[in-house]
Amino acid sequence: MQPLISVIVPVYNGQDYLEKCIGSIEEQTYENLEIIIINDGSTDNTGQICKKLTETFDNIRVMDTKDVGVSAARNAGLDSAEGAFVTFVDADDRLRPKTLQVLFDCIMKTGSDAAGCSFEGWEKEEEWETFLSKRYAIGEPVKYIPSDYLKEEILKGNSRCWSKLYRRAAIGSLRFKEGLTIGEDMLFLVQFQSRIRGVAETAYPGYGYYHNPKGAMNRKFTERYMDQIICWELAREEILKIDGTLNDQVTAILIMGILLTVGKLAALSAKERRQMKRYARICHDKLKKEIKTAGAYQRLSGGYRIKSRLFLYVPQLYLFLYHMRGK
Repeated sequence: MQPLISVIVPVYNGQDYLEKCIGSIEEQTYENLEIIIINDGSTDNTGQICKKLTETFDNIRVMDTKDVGVSAARNAGLDSAEGAFVTFVDADDRLRPKTLQVLFDCIMKTGSDAAGCSFEGWEKEEEWETFLSKRYAIGEPVKYIPSDYLKEEILKGNSRCWSKLYRRAAIGSLRFKEGLTIGEDMLFLVQFQSRIRGVAETAYPGYGYYHNPKGAMNRKFTERYMDQIICWELAREEILKIDGTLNDQVTAILIMGILLTVGKLAALSAKERRQMKRYARICHDKLKKEIKTAGAYQRLSGGYRIKSRLFLYVPQLYLFLYHMRGK
């Protein structure tokens, strides 16, 4: 029998999509699975759906937490997992039927401690069905040592914890940093690199990412948007322990994160911007500091160079112009 894989699915108010997410996991060609659903304080019918799922499938366990956030929910799943391998699936996403088998085979073939696949975004059911109907060649996986994985994958946008399968022994005591809701998966993946021998990647698009209009990145600015800045600051410390030559590259990404946060602030009304002005000031102070990092400014695209200079020298005008542009 193949080793047990623990599939960790955190959910908050997921009544509209949880069943189909779990259905896609139950349809995996890799059969030895346990599914751990963490119902994180849902106030809709998610609890009833979880009960129905446990009555339908004998490999599902449900844990109830009290709206502790996605990081703590995933950690609860990790603490409870019994599998030799672990994967994370967001409750509004889905897997293609071969995904876990493909990822497991990548790990076995390369001797890696984790394997990742690519993903395809979808929004409407017909888009998901079209995605499912496509046939893809699996191809040969590419194995990276941690320093190369940082440069070629994480720092080029593959910073998601989902769409990956991990050896649980390699994760060990590592957990998601609780209290963070944007960028927490990237930070986990960066910290994971210091514990492992290598990661394999396959181009096989095994993960279906739902463009949820209610998702965190589509909401208006709240204090939580500052998390992506905090996460990249923490990640930079970890990355430089592995490869000290990456400071300019990581700092350029941090600068882009600062400006993306400023963009969210700019989308607020004038009254709301005044109420949130301390966050604009924090972003300005951080940009002023980070832009001095040797080589970081040169790594920015032309558009980000212009944005950084405008916000640095005329922050209020920048917020106003950015707000008007978004109307």
